[in-house]
Amino acid sequence: MAEEVLPVIEEAPRSGQPQLVTFGCRLNAFESEVIRNHASAAGLADAIIINTCAVTSEAERQARQAIRKARRLNPDARIIVTGCAAQIAPEKFAAMDEVDAVLGNEEKLKAESFKALSLSSGPHVAVADIMTVTETAPHLISGFAARARAFVEIQQGCDHRCTFCIIPFGRGNSRSVAVGAIVEQIRQLVENGVREVVLTGVDITSYGGDLPGKPNLGSLTRRILNLVPDLPRLRLSSVDVVEVDDELRRLIVHEERLMPHLHLSLQAGDDMILKRMKRRHSRDDAIRFAREMRAARPDLVFGADLIAGFPTETHEMFLNSLRLVDECDLTFLHVFPYSARSGTPAAKMPQVPGPVRKERAQALRERGLVNQRAYFARLLGTPARVLVEKSEGDAAFGHSDHFAPVSLSFGARPGSIIDTRINGATDEHLLATAA
Repeated sequence: MAEEVLPVIEEAPRSGQPQLVTFGCRLNAFESEVIRNHASAAGLADAIIINTCAVTSEAERQARQAIRKARRLNPDARIIVTGCAAQIAPEKFAAMDEVDAVLGNEEKLKAESFKALSLSSGPHVAVADIMTVTETAPHLISGFAARARAFVEIQQGCDHRCTFCIIPFGRGNSRSVAVGAIVEQIRQLVENGVREVVLTGVDITSYGGDLPGKPNLGSLTRRILNLVPDLPRLRLSSVDVVEVDDELRRLIVHEERLMPHLHLSLQAGDDMILKRMKRRHSRDDAIRFAREMRAARPDLVFGADLIAGFPTETHEMFLNSLRLVDECDLTFLHVFPYSARSGTPAAKMPQVPGPVRKERAQALRERGLVNQRAYFARLLGTPARVLVEKSEGDAAFGHSDHFAPVSLSFGARPGSIIDTRINGATDEHLLATAA
């Protein structure tokens, strides 16, 4: 679970194009754009494509629910299911009466997969062994429709085997996209109006280990900033604190175009639980990283993934995770009650009762909200540069450099980066006027 998980993205059908329902991470969001292009070129305008996630059993349940809803509302549409859940258990989705085709994670990114679907009307399952895939091809897209921000895939898969995580079996082993292809993708996006790029993958701090010369994430980031000078804002999706290289640390501190927000893949704040998870960092590693980076760049803001109720977690172990929120000064939390995934070692460990998991998750969320409110309060009366993402009449919405959501009291063109002044806050977002 190295990659940050997003809410479901369900987009209304676009004229002449298939409808996409995207679950899960930023990488899935990027891949949905690749899928859209391939499916449109294959003439599958009537298709509904469900790009699934397998990070929790709840994500799979939601995907099945979305499939049934799609069939109920669109009885004549072709329903194609892909993504991590489809890769791991294709037979489950192929057995659903509502499903016309199932594509694996490698197949969904190939134009020929959708051409084959356009020539066939019967049940179609194409899911290869993801562990045999050794390379990741670049996928050039011209832009994210109506979005000022775009995700760019730099890496796929994961070589680590955290005991709670099924994702390596959906994504395969780690493999990186060549630096030149990434730079070209970003240059093309900027030429098409994108103002902010998010580097995404399953485990981006492992970037480059499989490439000639072994470039790391820091050297990739430096080359992007140097070779695409017209890119105003660059972000990293999610990082492991012990895998951030020295060059990347320097860029985070000194490069203004690299946004001052890091999402940390922490998962827990207790050393025994981290060991049982097979994570690569300790509690002290996380605290040290956060303090050192903030000392060097005081305005740096941290988000984090945390799992509540991992097997064998005692109350005291949980309190260590709760304390970590303050010790790392975490502002934006993504909290997950532990969800047992069949086929993972953690599913065989002594389980924490479901109600206890939910209670602990709620306590973590509440602690995170306290920190977020305090952070928002500190910003009152201060300036903020906001990337406008949506505008409706006399109001607009976007995110600040620190990835704080901002509601604007005036209309503005999506894609513009504007100077504002923060004059209020809710629990969900900041309120701003024109500077």
